[in-house]
Amino acid sequence: MRRADRLFQIIQIMRRSSRPVTAGQLAEELEVSKRSVYRDIADLMAQRVPIEGAAGLGYVLDREFDMPPLMLTPDELEAAVLGAQWVADRGDAVLAAAARDLIAKISASVPEHLRPFIANPTIGPTLGAPPGRETVPDGIDVTRTRQWIRAGRKMRIRYRDDQGRESERTIWPTIIGYAETVRLLAAWCELRANFRHFRMDRIIAAEFLEERHGRRPADLRAQWTRHFEAERGAGLF
Repeated sequence: MRRADRLFQIIQIMRRSSRPVTAGQLAEELEVSKRSVYRDIADLMAQRVPIEGAAGLGYVLDREFDMPPLMLTPDELEAAVLGAQWVADRGDAVLAAAARDLIAKISASVPEHLRPFIANPTIGPTLGAPPGRETVPDGIDVTRTRQWIRAGRKMRIRYRDDQGRESERTIWPTIIGYAETVRLLAAWCELRANFRHFRMDRIIAAEFLEERHGRRPADLRAQWTRHFEAERGAGLF
């Protein structure tokens, strides 16, 4: 790795960490000696990069520090393009269009020498998908559902389970997930007083309520994440 790239990577590592990063951790990730890390940190501080900390205690980057947003490495660029291509192939119409626009903006913004990583990535989003299987149509307005998630509003849905049984639920939409050919809506279900996962193609009808559920969307997602990790492998409801 070129030294200039290593300096940039040190900043990226500290930027994504919420805790002080030690020289040992930096050296392990960058595959260099701690002595090299100490020199690199000193050089960054001499260039007025706002790093605080000391050897043995760890280093933190001032959260107000900013860099040009598209100073991407080839690996970061391929990761961004792969994710956008996946959404363009499987997302709802609005997100798919946004993903294609994103790829176009990235292509126009990055330096010329990085554009081949967009035009000819080393990995493709279709490798993990079964051939010839199309996404099942949703029974609900996905774009509006995303808006209700962000706004922290409730929804009332009529749902048909895999046995054909129908039920009405008032839910707090939390996050939309993507399976092989279907989308899933994770939500707090007032009927069950717990989180449930609803296949969006099995939602027969939906009423978008103005009533708010009173939880911050980020807190609700964090609670769902803990539930999902504890109940990993549970079936759909």
